[in-house]
Amino acid sequence: MSAVMAPAAVPAGRLMLLGTGTVGTAFVQRHQRLHHRGLSLPTLAWLANSRTARPCGDSPAKALQQANATLRDGSAPSPRWSDVDGLQPGDLVVDATASDAVADRHAPWLARGVHVVTANKLGQGAHLARARAIAAGCRNSGARYGDGATVGAGLPVLNSLRALRAGGDRIQRVEGVLSGSLAWLFHHYDGQRPFSAWVDDALHAGYTEPDPRVDLSGEDVRRNLLILARASGIDLNVDQVQVSSLVPASLAALPLPPSPAAFEPLDAPLLALWRQAQSTRGCLRFIGGFDRNGAQVGLRIVDRDDPLAGGAGTDNRVVIHSDRYAVQPLVIQGPGAGADVTAAALLDDVLRITCETRPIR
Repeated sequence: MSAVMAPAAVPAGRLMLLGTGTVGTAFVQRHQRLHHRGLSLPTLAWLANSRTARPCGDSPAKALQQANATLRDGSAPSPRWSDVDGLQPGDLVVDATASDAVADRHAPWLARGVHVVTANKLGQGAHLARARAIAAGCRNSGARYGDGATVGAGLPVLNSLRALRAGGDRIQRVEGVLSGSLAWLFHHYDGQRPFSAWVDDALHAGYTEPDPRVDLSGEDVRRNLLILARASGIDLNVDQVQVSSLVPASLAALPLPPSPAAFEPLDAPLLALWRQAQSTRGCLRFIGGFDRNGAQVGLRIVDRDDPLAGGAGTDNRVVIHSDRYAVQPLVIQGPGAGADVTAAALLDDVLRITCETRPIR
């Protein structure tokens, strides 16, 4: 019986960007800078948001401006991107959205031979069936899936986990500060000002989502943890991640937008925890971690010499325990939020796929 051969990778063709917000805008700007430097990049043919799709022609910057103006001025939308989805094998979609509907198309695109590069966590960080369908789409068609921007704004965490596994290592446990906004909050919270005041500062600095409850709930950390676990060969389901939200039920029930005063119920319990941490010469960190028995997300008191106590600002910090790193763990640290670093990670994956799929002459 002859061996079953995996399909060859489809050479990268046109490039289509979905999402024209801060990350999408930074992506277009970086794409153009790299293009002018002479790097071999796929042509940016289309860009789209939830209201409109625009051909880029010779001016992606102009198409971006028009797409975002459509959102602002409320004019009649052009055909939605789903109506102009004439994607062919070898085309490359960049998903800079946070849309569940777009993430649900990743696997069908891959099955058609369309490469996908994404900052959207909902492909690999939500339902296990979807993550498995994405992997199957890659196996069956030869299309590539670039997800380096989904965790830590492109920190080399996923690639490191996969490289360790490819080298025969076995991941035992991973823990990390995996939210840039929560990292910033607990690096700055000093017990001198109410925690709710720091939340308001983080909101106005652009570190949190427009509704800070999204960050404080730990849901974003859950998604990051699922992505990391699955890259480590541990196929966790969503309900296997225990999340201890910072958001009490009374705050969660409030309609949008919550006022700064709505977060004041957090002040007393957070101050009590901060004082407890100080009494043990520890500090507060919002941590997600998993091993082969499950996963947990929540606020913890850690020693100040703990690997997860370090960092500054919006830094993410990930600690990897494996057979190879059994005595001293591998620590990866760097900025865990920001449009520019996320866009750079997306372009890194675009360049990688372009190089990997370029025909050998």
